[in-house]
Amino acid sequence: MTFFPAALSLVLALLAVPAGALAERISLSFVGDVMLAGSATDTLQRYGYSYPFAATAAELRRSDLVVGNLEAPLTEGGREFRAKRFRFKASPAAAAALKRAGFSVMTLANNHMMDFGAEGLSDTIRHLNRNGIAFAGAGSSIADARREASVAVRGQTVAFLAYSLTQPIEFFAAAGRPGTAPGYAGHYPADIRRVRSSADHVVVSFHWGQERAALPSPHQIEAAHRAIDAGADVVIGHHPHVLQGIEIYRGKPIFYSLGNFAFGSRSPSADRSIIARVTLGKGPPVVEVIPLNVLFREVRFQPTILTGRRAADVVDRLNRLSAPFGTVVTSTAGSHLVAPAEPNARLASRQ
Repeated sequence: MTFFPAALSLVLALLAVPAGALAERISLSFVGDVMLAGSATDTLQRYGYSYPFAATAAELRRSDLVVGNLEAPLTEGGREFRAKRFRFKASPAAAAALKRAGFSVMTLANNHMMDFGAEGLSDTIRHLNRNGIAFAGAGSSIADARREASVAVRGQTVAFLAYSLTQPIEFFAAAGRPGTAPGYAGHYPADIRRVRSSADHVVVSFHWGQERAALPSPHQIEAAHRAIDAGADVVIGHHPHVLQGIEIYRGKPIFYSLGNFAFGSRSPSADRSIIARVTLGKGPPVVEVIPLNVLFREVRFQPTILTGRRAADVVDRLNRLSAPFGTVVTSTAGSHLVAPAEPNARLASRQ
């Protein structure tokens, strides 16, 4: 695999940072969709809700904060929304398992969080609060849904905002209606600017795009750029259930889709994913990916970390998907670092 100078420069720059400055940097790990129900129900009831995280928890806990998209309410009740094909709810016991696995923040703005109505959402928030897990992207009103989750770590504050750009629109919160935060262009830039004044770092999550699509739509790209223009430091995407490309825009990383993580589905198209680790602080962010196997028939709902040739295959896939954005993932000493390509390499990728 070609080692681009941009990636080498990134490594050398990190090594040159004084030890005191490194202590001020914080690491965040992001994973894709987490849905502890559906086809995984029997397995989870047999082995417990910590089972899906057994092969990744140690790696996740290496970061200061861990963020996932919770794509099912944690409830034993609620009124089922029957006007859609797939509806899910997970056992409240999953909240404690998420905490044990290292999760700090869960985003709730997606097309399943309201599958069991206001009660399902209320129960989810209660169980997350009880286990000390922050959340963003849903609430008892539109104001609550748009409110950030602020987490303090190593003397710095990280603000998380989350939005859904998926149907059904009945799930969107309103002034007097619980629901998810809609990703309207009139909402999220204003929210980002609002929290930017009081937070050291701002992370924005979008549930968007088309399922199984390898490329983000122009609308996704426009929304991601608008978020960073408004002050976001990291943009995280999910919903397609497969990997999409990575872009470094104005020095800030955009992950258009992380794919599935621990997800109760037997779909053969959801085969590979990543943990995206972003280190923030003084200087440019350091962006790393950790390849994962999430193919049901091989891992049985328990994501596993890939190494060697199988990890290289994921990196090759990411480089193909990221080529339109002029981004490269370079592997060295067992790490897979993300950086903008050099101008000549960017030109070659378009020929």
